Amino acid sequence: MDANKGKDKGKGDQGMQSPGGQMDRPDFHIMESLLPKAVKRRVHALKRLQVQCANIEAKFYEEVHELERKYAALYQPLFDKRRDVVTGTVEPTDEECEWQSDREEEEELAEELKKKAAVEDEKKEEATPEEDPKGIPEFWLAIFKSVDMLSDLLQEHDEPILKHLKDIQVKFSEPGQPMSFTLEFHFEPNGFFNNAVLTKVYKMKSEPDASDPFSFEGPEIIDCEGCQIDWHKGKDVTVKTIKKKQKHKGRGTVRTVTKQVPNDSFFNFFNPIKVSPDGEMDEDSEFTLATDFEIGHFFRERIVPRAVLYFTGEALEDDESFEEEELEEGDEEEQDEEGDDDDDEGDFDPKKAEPQPAECKQQ
Repeated sequence: MDANKGKDKGKGDQGMQSPGGQMDRPDFHIMESLLPKAVKRRVHALKRLQVQCANIEAKFYEEVHELERKYAALYQPLFDKRRDVVTGTVEPTDEECEWQSDREEEEELAEELKKKAAVEDEKKEEATPEEDPKGIPEFWLAIFKSVDMLSDLLQEHDEPILKHLKDIQVKFSEPGQPMSFTLEFHFEPNGFFNNAVLTKVYKMKSEPDASDPFSFEGPEIIDCEGCQIDWHKGKDVTVKTIKKKQKHKGRGTVRTVTKQVPNDSFFNFFNPIKVSPDGEMDEDSEFTLATDFEIGHFFRERIVPRAVLYFTGEALEDDESFEEEELEEGDEEEQDEEGDDDDDEGDFDPKKAEPQPAECKQQ
């Protein structure tokens, strides 16, 4: 079972509406109050049993987390070799490079591209010296550009820095420690900052909420912490310098002052907003934090384990197919039922129909 069941559950459920608008749900408290006293008493007993089930389920997911940690150690040697190939530290053998594709059309297209490339190479050979790039250049940057969730954060001034990103790793919390996972971004020496590794810790919990135990659907991210980036002087892309003119009220003289203001950058990812201790946050902050949680989960569950498939674009095709299936099973089916009745348009609430970022419950 997926240790993050709570993350994926609901994507297909969001926006599910009945023909003619939102389905009127009965007030369950009223329904319960109408039950005969003896029956209501037994229902209460079932609810107590349900809470016990939720507590057992929470323990199950704690063990799943330990299992993930165990298998992470088995994956790591393979991920280390991936890093060595990407950075050019190790050159794979001919045997390790063998790959049989079962897509005949793809192979035919590849052959055509090879022929075209050979012709182009012959033309350029005299003009430019032969190049032998090291490893797989800009491997992670290419992934950032291809994944919408990451490209939305990526700015042009981030790209020269991310060319130095050589690996991303996921580390799970140790036994006995609070449940969490850490994203580690490993950089080669560069002219932008001194850090060899930038980290982002996502704190999780796997226990039913005492005030709403029936909402428990598995572990959820509840907070995150970034790290301090030791920028070289003048290289911090998360801020920009602006000049402002100030006029003295009495003398009327004008002076120019410079000040630093926040700047859009992927590297703001390492300086997230904090969860409010009292749980009270404005709507924009809640959305920003929810998006951050979703990105962290996506790095852990998809990007790091399947990096090469995002580099080639194959994983993107899988993601698109999954979204299409959700539409076919949910929204599209309901649209067929609703037909072309324009009178129902007024009942449509786009906020309820839009899938919301997951794993973002605030505590």
